Amino acid sequence: MTTITLDKPLTNLQVELLKLFGRDLPEERLLAIRQLLSDYLLDMARDEADKAWNEKGYSAATMKEWLHKNGNA
Repeated sequence: MTTITLDKPLTNLQVELLKLFGRDLPEERLLAIRQLLSDYLLDMARDEADKAWNEKGYSAATMKEWLHKNGNA
C-alpha cells in the first residue's frame, strides 16, 4: 500500500474523484469517465474564453486583423 503525504488538504473535487476512482472499473468505463471529465473541463475553458472575448469586445474583424498582422491572411 502506498502512503502519500500532503502539504495541503484535498479539495472537494479531489475527494470525490478519489471516491469514484477507488472502485475497480473496467477499462472502457474508466475511459468513458475520463472523456466526460475532459469534455466538462473543455466546456468550462471555452466558456471562460468566450467571456473574455466578449468582455474585450473582440469580433471576427479582430481575428482577421490578428491573422493579417502575423502574415497568415
